[in-house]
Amino acid sequence: MTVFRFDNTFDGLLTAVFHAYARRIFPDRLLPESEPLPLFHDEVLTVVTDEAQAIRVWRGLQKRLSAQALHCLTQCWLAEEPDTPMLLFRYIRKVIDSSRSIETDFSDPDVLDMWHMWKRVNAERHRLIQFVRFQKAADGTYFAAVEPEKNALPLIVEHFRDRFGDQRWLLYDVGRAYGYYYDLNSVRRVTFREDTRASHLITGMLDESLMDKDELLFQQLWKTYFRSICIKERLNPRKQRQDMPVRYWKYLTEKQ
Repeated sequence: MTVFRFDNTFDGLLTAVFHAYARRIFPDRLLPESEPLPLFHDEVLTVVTDEAQAIRVWRGLQKRLSAQALHCLTQCWLAEEPDTPMLLFRYIRKVIDSSRSIETDFSDPDVLDMWHMWKRVNAERHRLIQFVRFQKAADGTYFAAVEPEKNALPLIVEHFRDRFGDQRWLLYDVGRAYGYYYDLNSVRRVTFREDTRASHLITGMLDESLMDKDELLFQQLWKTYFRSICIKERLNPRKQRQDMPVRYWKYLTEKQ
């Protein structure tokens, strides 16, 4: 068994593809550096991410895939599933080796699996857009915490920049400990050191002392509205959990 170890980045994946073709050695497993090696293996190759090599592979893919397929490929990387790196490696290899386009060849198991993976990531993107609930801080910044199953936060930034372009906001992924801050001019990725993270960056909820003076009132109004539109005779908890997964409830104002 041949194992490639890499830094678990998309550029690292593309660099691994470059090394595989340069050495004519193709891995049976592609593992992040943090993961232990399998018990039985023959050869281990450590891939050092190289931006120039990654760009060469990407340009090659641009010649063989449509813009939509490239879009799906990059979004699949955000799935962060155990088989994501190896699945994408096999897909890229088939794209390079095939004499024809494979992007709609769903008889190929890797093409089909990648399509399903993209659908899972895209579904998470839609849920985030639906279930983000902002809290207004005392300094006027709107803060919203999320904890998505997939790493879909980068996919919703442009939506909120377009929709809330006149407000400062911070979208924060509690589980992955990073977020995006919009300062009325540009969006930038932000992280906080563990020893300096405030409680709301851990729990996802602003303390009352940090809230705008009217925030509690607006939260109460939203809860009242939510209760008033609910028709008790038509309650369907099973359907509600299907449309609004329980894992999102902890950050929904109306569910507090």
